[in-house]
Amino acid sequence: MFAPSLSANPAGRLWFLDNGLSSKTSNAPCVVIFPRGKGKAFAVSPQGKRRFGVKAQYSTPKEQNQQQQGFSPYESSFPGQLPPRVYVGYSVYKGKAALTVEPRPPEFSPLGSGAFKISKEGFVLLQFAPGVGTRQYDWSRKQVFSLSVTEIGTIISLGARDSCEFFHDPFKGKSDEGRVRKVLKVEPLPDGSGHFFNLSVQNKMTSVDESIYIPITKAELAILVSSFNFIVPYLLGWNTFANSVKPEDSSRVGGANARYAADFEWNR
Repeated sequence: MFAPSLSANPAGRLWFLDNGLSSKTSNAPCVVIFPRGKGKAFAVSPQGKRRFGVKAQYSTPKEQNQQQQGFSPYESSFPGQLPPRVYVGYSVYKGKAALTVEPRPPEFSPLGSGAFKISKEGFVLLQFAPGVGTRQYDWSRKQVFSLSVTEIGTIISLGARDSCEFFHDPFKGKSDEGRVRKVLKVEPLPDGSGHFFNLSVQNKMTSVDESIYIPITKAELAILVSSFNFIVPYLLGWNTFANSVKPEDSSRVGGANARYAADFEWNR
């Protein structure tokens, strides 16, 4: 009697076995069904029902988690997990300056219930470096500007002849307020070929007064806008919420909670 060894998957009841239980003339797998809460299993082969012994080996929750992570370490974005760190960005190099654009993830804080809530939205970091020669840039003099989600939305919505301006004071509300002033201007180029990004930084603490200008073509701006559209939900943590939703949650959502939500909607 053939006794296959099975490894449990967290999804539960359906199992596909290797062709050790299949017909000799078919490589199609058998399907084994484990009724929840019962000790017996039922199997159907491509040639009909067959009787055989089954030895089931169930994985522990820890092993199941390792199997899931080994399959795709990038599918999950739960705050409590530590996936491999990946660095990405987009760079533009021009004669007088270089610009790099990099996303920064949101931050989460734990709740007493074991859940998490977002404590700080993610942002996009702009780094400007002045040119010091042909295709050479002085990154030791770089100036940085962090675009919030709302500011990203402003850039996404820019038309061909539109402009915008952002003002940042890193010490706003603190004792050093006003000592560092950053202004980012995005304005259309006179010939309509794109926009220029101009970052002005006045830092009284380090005696810095610098302005870095870089033209961005329509194609380069299109890449930025496309990247911004993609990354915004991640900066808001919505992907983490989506990954946390489980099928069994629907039964709870469809019950009293749904009625409460409907009442709240119509009673506003």
